[in-house]
Formats: sequence, structure tokens, C-alpha cells
Amino acid sequence: MEFDQIEVPDEGQAVEVIDEEADELEVPENPIVPILYGDGIGTDVGPAAQQVMDAAAAATGREISWMRVYAGETAREMYDGENLPEDTVEALRKFRIAIKGPLTTPVGAGFRSLNVALRKRLDTYSNVRPTYHLDGVPSPVKNPGQMDMVTFRENTEDVYAGIEWEEGTEEVEQVKEFVEGEMGFDNTIHDGAVGIGVKPITEFGTKRLVRKAIDYALEHDRDSVTLVHKGNIMKFTEGQFRDWGYEVAAEEYGDEVITEDTLWEEQDGEQPDDAVVVNDRIADNMLQQILTRTDQYDVIATMNLNGDYLSDACGAQIGGLGIAPGANFGDARCLAEPVHGSAPKYAGQDKVNPTAMMLSGVLLFDYMGWGDAAELIKDAVEETISSKKVTYDLHRQIEGGEKLATSEFADAVVENIETLA
Repeated sequence: MEFDQIEVPDEGQAVEVIDEEADELEVPENPIVPILYGDGIGTDVGPAAQQVMDAAAAATGREISWMRVYAGETAREMYDGENLPEDTVEALRKFRIAIKGPLTTPVGAGFRSLNVALRKRLDTYSNVRPTYHLDGVPSPVKNPGQMDMVTFRENTEDVYAGIEWEEGTEEVEQVKEFVEGEMGFDNTIHDGAVGIGVKPITEFGTKRLVRKAIDYALEHDRDSVTLVHKGNIMKFTEGQFRDWGYEVAAEEYGDEVITEDTLWEEQDGEQPDDAVVVNDRIADNMLQQILTRTDQYDVIATMNLNGDYLSDACGAQIGGLGIAPGANFGDARCLAEPVHGSAPKYAGQDKVNPTAMMLSGVLLFDYMGWGDAAELIKDAVEETISSKKVTYDLHRQIEGGEKLATSEFADAVVENIETLA
């Protein structure tokens, strides 16, 4: 495939799709992996993560052929003002596995989120955010080790679908007139300026997301999948998400999955060793329970906005978003990315914490079937932090720590990879 301004590496091979519906790839020992550094601090954390992933690959007898792709500020410079060049989208489509840094999402006027645009263009419908504590990371809670949850957040629907109309426009007045006059919701919308959005939740989008979450729980020996929703109020959107989620569990998994009601009515609360329990919680109550009953939850399946709130709240318990990894999964496709933003005021200062992007690399390696390399990165990062060699954000919270630059932290992690290998 020819691209306008990006080069396919001479070395390396593309992954092969074995079965797209079954989410199966054949990954060579020298794969081509696109990498997008992103905006702001992406120029710092991207190379650091790349260095660490190279070291883990080499330590396990493999090699990555990196392919630089561009979006956001760097793309605008190269592609005459384009934020998301077709080159980038097509490269990510073709090579199936990739990792990216943060991209800036402005508040208010301007282009919509590039992160959301990429997820939609690639149909990476499941945003997965593991949240676990690393030894040595300061935390605001007493027992951060109790947090070990994985949030599956639907990527393509809900309010992030971007179906909304701006106040003062002819379109918003048409929608208001339709809602009030045709649909009977008069005396519901206040007089004066109004912005209106639509929140679509489909059976298709819900079921493929819940299916991904249940499959993950079964494959990773997790005990439960919790459907998080606000269905007591939004009965036909979030309530339907709940109902469709239970349908997937009941109709597709047989004895491998049981509901919480069945667990108590037929099993007296004794969970079979080889079964996953599917339950549900109201979203606002769940925000409380992740604090008060943290260790009772394993895998969360929820809609986009709920997932954003919940995963950030979980991240706070294990030390903040600077160490929170994430990835977007579709059918035979993975785009890994850290949870944190682009923090432009720190860009190019070689000071920020690259842990989140390194651990996003762990997710990518796991997806590729490189579990040994993934474990090396995770263990090496934890060893580095527990030895109090940290970047400025953690150093100010750790007595007697050694403050490292971003690049120095990457060097320290690489050294530990070589020691642990």
C-alpha cells in the first residue's frame, strides 16, 4: 500500500487476520506496528514507551518495526491543516495493531475529539481500561491494592455519538418543535436558548460490547461482569442496555455465565468455579461502591459517559491518570492509548510520567499474544517505582525518592527489563 507522507518499514511483516469475527490475528515475530506520538506530552511519553517496548520485545527474542503515523498538531503541519489524514486512518486499518499518545480535545468550539473520530473510523467499539495498583505508587485510599478492575466502555454510541444541535440555530429549533409538538414533550424544555443532543443506545452496540466483556472475564479467570447503567431514570436507553446485556449472558454462554439472582436463588451464593456472574448496578451507586466495596468488582461493562466517569474515579484510587493505561478493541484490531490527556504546558520538558503509555503497551502486547513481554514491562515498571526512582509527579509524594526525567525513567525501566529477563 502506498501512502502520501508516511513510509512502510522495509523490515517487518503485517499481522494476518485469521478470523475477524472471532477476534483472531496471527502476529509474526517482527510485526509492523504503527505509533502515533500525539499532541503535547505525547512527544515525551511516546518515545519512552517505544524504547521500553523495544527492550521487552528484544528480551523475548522478537523485534518491532515501528511505523510513525500522524494526527493532531503534527498532522496539521504535514498535511496542510488536516487533523486526521487518510494516510493515518488507512495505516491503522491495514496493520491492525497500533499504539498512540494523547490527542488534544478542545472544550467548546472547534473540531470534535480526534480520539472519538479514530475510534469510529476504525470501529474500535470497546474502550478497555484496566485499573490496578503498582507497588510504591502513592494513593489517596488506605488499601489501593483492592482495586483490580477492568472497565469495558462502549465507544461508538451514547452522548459521544456527537448527535447534537447548537443553541440559536435553525436545526435546534426544528428539533425542539418536533420534540414538543410531535412527540408530546411540551412544558419539558425551558424557554430561551437551548442546546439539544440525542443519546442512541442500540441492541447491536450493546451486545457486542457486553460480549467482549464476558469473553474477557472468561479468558482471564475473572469472577464477575457488572452492567453499570442509569436505567431507573433512562429506561429506554440505559435500562435497555441492562436488559440487552442480560440477554447476551443468558442466550450465548450456557453454564459458563450465571446471573446474580440465579447465584442466590439456586446456588445459595456459592459461585461455581468455572462460571462468571453477571450482575448490574445503578451508575451513581456504583461510584460509591468502587470506594466502599472495591474488591467485589472485577469487570465493568457500561456506556461511554458512565465508563469515562467510572474509569477516572478508579484511576484516582491507584495514583491518578498518569499511570492509567487503556486500549480500544474492535474485531481483530487494537489501538492502545493512555487514559490521560495531552497536558500541552509540559510538552517537550522531559519531565512527565510515561507509565500510562508504557502500560498501554502491556495491553497491546497481551493482545498480540506476547504475554511474556507484557509481563516484563509491567514488572519492570513496578520495580522501578517501588525502588523510588520516579518522575516529578510521584517524587513530590515520596520521601527519599530519586527524581528522574521522562527519558531517565525509561532508561531505568529498560535496565530492569534486562535484569528481569
